[in-house]
Amino acid sequence: PLWRSIMSARERQQAQPPLPAAAPASEAAELDAAKRYEAVVPHWFYCKVTDSRERWVPFSSQDSERLEEAHGSGRDKEDLVVPTSGGRYDVHLKKRQRVAVYWEEEVSEVRRCTWFYKGDKDNKYIPYSETFSEELEEAYMIAVTLDEWKKKLESPSREIIILHNPKLMVHYHPVATSDDWGSTPTEQGRPRTVKRGVENIAAEIPNGEPLQIDHLVFVVHGIGPACDIRFRSIIQCVNDFRNVSLSMLQAHFKKAQEQQQIGRVEFLPVNWHSSLHSTGVDVDLERITLPSINRLRHFINDTILDVFFYNSSTYCQTIVDTVASEMNRLYQLFLQRNPLFKGGVSIAGHSLGSLILFDLLTNQKAAPEEDEHSEEGSRTTSSNRGIEDVKEILKNLELSEYCDVFEKEKMDRQALFLCTEKNLKEMGIPLGPRMKILHYISSKTEMQVCLLHGLCSSSNCQYRDVGLGQVSANYPQLNYKPTIFFAFGSPIGMFLTVRGVKRINPNYSLPTCKGFFNIFHPFDPVAYRIEPMIVPDLEFEPMLLPHHKGRKRMHLELKEGLTRMSVDLKNNLLGSLRVAWQSFTRAPLPAVEAASTDAEAEAEAGVEKQPDPKPDEAPAAVKEEASLINVGRLNGGNRIDYVLQEKPIESFNEYLFALQGHLCYWESEDTVLLVLKEIYQTQGITLDQPLPGSQ
Repeated sequence: PLWRSIMSARERQQAQPPLPAAAPASEAAELDAAKRYEAVVPHWFYCKVTDSRERWVPFSSQDSERLEEAHGSGRDKEDLVVPTSGGRYDVHLKKRQRVAVYWEEEVSEVRRCTWFYKGDKDNKYIPYSETFSEELEEAYMIAVTLDEWKKKLESPSREIIILHNPKLMVHYHPVATSDDWGSTPTEQGRPRTVKRGVENIAAEIPNGEPLQIDHLVFVVHGIGPACDIRFRSIIQCVNDFRNVSLSMLQAHFKKAQEQQQIGRVEFLPVNWHSSLHSTGVDVDLERITLPSINRLRHFINDTILDVFFYNSSTYCQTIVDTVASEMNRLYQLFLQRNPLFKGGVSIAGHSLGSLILFDLLTNQKAAPEEDEHSEEGSRTTSSNRGIEDVKEILKNLELSEYCDVFEKEKMDRQALFLCTEKNLKEMGIPLGPRMKILHYISSKTEMQVCLLHGLCSSSNCQYRDVGLGQVSANYPQLNYKPTIFFAFGSPIGMFLTVRGVKRINPNYSLPTCKGFFNIFHPFDPVAYRIEPMIVPDLEFEPMLLPHHKGRKRMHLELKEGLTRMSVDLKNNLLGSLRVAWQSFTRAPLPAVEAASTDAEAEAEAGVEKQPDPKPDEAPAAVKEEASLINVGRLNGGNRIDYVLQEKPIESFNEYLFALQGHLCYWESEDTVLLVLKEIYQTQGITLDQPLPGSQ
């Protein structure tokens, strides 16, 4: 036992002769320092397995302290659960397991770590087991206390650890001999470094996340199980998005954080691909798939076909049911785990995921209490003014002589719009006036439906229902009203056009969501714009997303500068040629001198008037004008289309970076900053410094 080792060590120490009286004080001090022992500070790690390779990852400082506190309380003998990683993972202390809360994931092993050795392959430090770490710590304490080093210990895997001194401790591979001590350590291969305490292994320990959650965002993926160029899952990509958001909060919302006005935004992934492909459709596809180019065909079956599945009524129902039920489940679970949460909820979709969300949102119904409230308010006023409205309508139709008939029947505006030809005939209204009234009712009803729902059933109406051409499915209702809908690399515009929707009514807005942002990379082959469907007669550029560091990228500024310079050179050259031609075509030579000043002034005026309203020639004016364009109510009157700035290397070949352009959003600081800016703007919180060019 540990106490016996210490007692025997102290007895041996007391049996040693004391230091000579003449020994210098410095040597005594050094000896005392060597014998001073301080307990090691533990840190908690979890094991992450990627492609059959284990990697030990440290918990954040605050999570490790929370786990150590629970461990120190002695309650780890019970099945104590400690939430970590912002509440997205639970650690079962007794089982030493880390379990995902909101999604399915392999359970990770958790370890309370104090001693580490350097691995063979990637030079990363690997923690020893907790029991063997305790043995190492005990041996280290005895060695420090007695100042006796060169201690040998055997690990559970029959490997040898030698403590040479506090700074040099090594781990040797085992040898296949009958005698464990039959060979010297130098004959046992290359030694591995052993370190005590997490502070000696240069581990990157995250600081942790703010506990306060201000807003919740559900993120829906596009086609296939992989979401980026590295074939990572939606969970990993959303983790990146969340990490970027934390760094953007620190960089651009520092004042609000210091004043404790904000915490953070939580992003949760929504996975529908696995549910779709667990229906047995993959087995059916496998039977009919040709054996040639196997990998390519498997890739198409697993990814590209998701678009066709969504356009099938059978599988479309599976997809929308999965997305809606998963978001509702996550929302309820989140509220259970965060009972004090009072923030809003937004949704984001990438690629096909944005189309799924758009179709869901267009089929949501406004809250019943809102409808009842508005109906109750209208009822109180309609009783007073209803009959007067009918009189006004009859007056406009030049049918005032029938006012008494309608008043006698207590006919208000609502009752009038419910009238049929049979009802009017029973009231004694002649055929001519009947036709006038019925035509008025039908035209007004048609117009009202068109304005309220963005549709028109008549052939001469320029608008169509945004739900036109949607696959026949029963779209489920969400348990909340989203604040904002963000679409990344979205094909919504293309799908609406293919379905037959040529224009979106400027007065149309999503029934339960008042914000809509369509964000895309300029080289994204899957992305399409929305604004030209609302304002088709006006050509204008999408809003350029400002760089997160507060300026345009250098190559874009250079490109604009060169464009302006070429325009100026062209204008000056044209002006000079005009002056020369005018002076050449004037007949009397003496008049040239007198008119030269006028000609020059006229030429200068011509040069000033020269610029046409082209984007290249007046970028500043176009920007200002573009931001003031009325693009309807789909985003509450604000701009909808936002384009990212391409990186300098991407501008060399847009075809080469097309795929990367579609998968770049997860790590895009500019995208994340726009999302945060718009979310916090709904709470009255703005950036520390407004970015140039932002709306």
